[in-house]
Amino acid sequence: MTELSALAARVELLRDTPVLCIGDAMLDRFVYGSVDRVSPEAPIPVLFIERETAMLGGAGNVVRNLVALGAAPAFVSVVGDDAAGREITRLVGEHGEIDPCIVVEPGRQTTIKSRFFASHQQLLRADRESRAAVNDSIRDQLLTRADRLLARAGVVVLSDYGKGVLAPPVAGELIRRATAKGKMVVVDPKGADYSIYAGATIVTPNRKELQEATGMPVDGDDAVVAAARHLIGTCGLEAVLVTRSQDGMTLVTAAGEVHHLPAEAREVFDVSGAGDTVVATLAAAMASGASLLEGARLANVAAGIVVGKVGTAVAYAEEVVAALHHDDLTAGESKILSAVAAAEIVARWRRKGHKVGFTNGCFDLLHPGHVSILAQARAACDRLVVGLNSDASVQRLKGPNRPVQSEASRATVLSSLATVDLVVIFGEDTPLKLIETLKPDVLVKGADYTIDKVVGADLVQSWGGKVVLAGLVDGQSTTNTIRRMNGS
Repeated sequence: MTELSALAARVELLRDTPVLCIGDAMLDRFVYGSVDRVSPEAPIPVLFIERETAMLGGAGNVVRNLVALGAAPAFVSVVGDDAAGREITRLVGEHGEIDPCIVVEPGRQTTIKSRFFASHQQLLRADRESRAAVNDSIRDQLLTRADRLLARAGVVVLSDYGKGVLAPPVAGELIRRATAKGKMVVVDPKGADYSIYAGATIVTPNRKELQEATGMPVDGDDAVVAAARHLIGTCGLEAVLVTRSQDGMTLVTAAGEVHHLPAEAREVFDVSGAGDTVVATLAAAMASGASLLEGARLANVAAGIVVGKVGTAVAYAEEVVAALHHDDLTAGESKILSAVAAAEIVARWRRKGHKVGFTNGCFDLLHPGHVSILAQARAACDRLVVGLNSDASVQRLKGPNRPVQSEASRATVLSSLATVDLVVIFGEDTPLKLIETLKPDVLVKGADYTIDKVVGADLVQSWGGKVVLAGLVDGQSTTNTIRRMNGS
């Protein structure tokens, strides 16, 4: 097995690994619009707001990444008794994989980071926050709840954004309790004094944070290694993983190991939240039994994926595996993805100006009729997504003896075709929910349908898309093939 194959196999072991994340939860708001004039009041653009979204940020984004990787995170944090705090609680609750433990501190301002975009460019970021340490009562609640969750945790993550949740002595006390129970601790640090993280297994500063923490130069490999060794020696750490943007990462251990990992990003759109992805991937890998070097390598690949997305994005396990195998010629993502992961890739394609098409079916025994429809569908768009009925869905539609091939086999065959860019397996009887999620520009079905009978046609037309009816190849169907095989 090659090194990359071994790393890809390691990704599957991340599933259900228990990771306890403690830190500063934030609400990330994204406001999108267009600019066509300058304000008469000042030389600034006027943003015409078209849509707004919100998602978990800060330590919450670490947890989102853990979920995307298939891990089983527990999340301890503190929010205020305000609208933003309630929204964070709601967003955490949407992920059934998260074991939430959100403490509410009356009177506290929940941190909100609002980013304003036009033409895929960030115009402004506005923050509302409190940096005050949590009060004594809240601190005691936080430590008590974290202590209860420590026994199950494979690894503990401290995601410190300097907003008060991990202010001294909380971080040190959590590290002490974790190490006393034999737990490894990963710290995403903040500030210049890393002695508050003494005893941690590994800290993950970026290059700027490393310089601020040591006061040493960090302008080359040797300088970065020297600064990391200084941190290890003066702050009682086992290892340092330095994220270095276009220069990749550097792992330095107390045992004297030094590893420089080249950057994995193929295309950079937005570095927001990439550090959270690094921490989450490293922690999940360590919890699964990976070495620090294996974890760092996986984290490096995951970071390369998220910087190719806009906003505080996440790296899905499927994407990490595909990037290791280099299955996709354009962006390194897997062709077989979940609906959520596919939607992110579809959004990226649209930002590049690509027209996205969609078709669906059971594709049980692939035949010339299938090949013809897929070719016609691909000719009508720039990128084609195929919705594939799951095994259970096929049984409901075709009977208990179908499908002949499993959904995994059918998806693998479809994804091998040059005309197909993504395959998404869906479990419903119709692809309506998937169409709503992906919002294709072109919807393709066989000419045995009429447009008014095509599921999702009205939706696609409502947002300006079109419906294409593809010509059929006479006599070609899986049912006919099975009849001929059976001699009937």
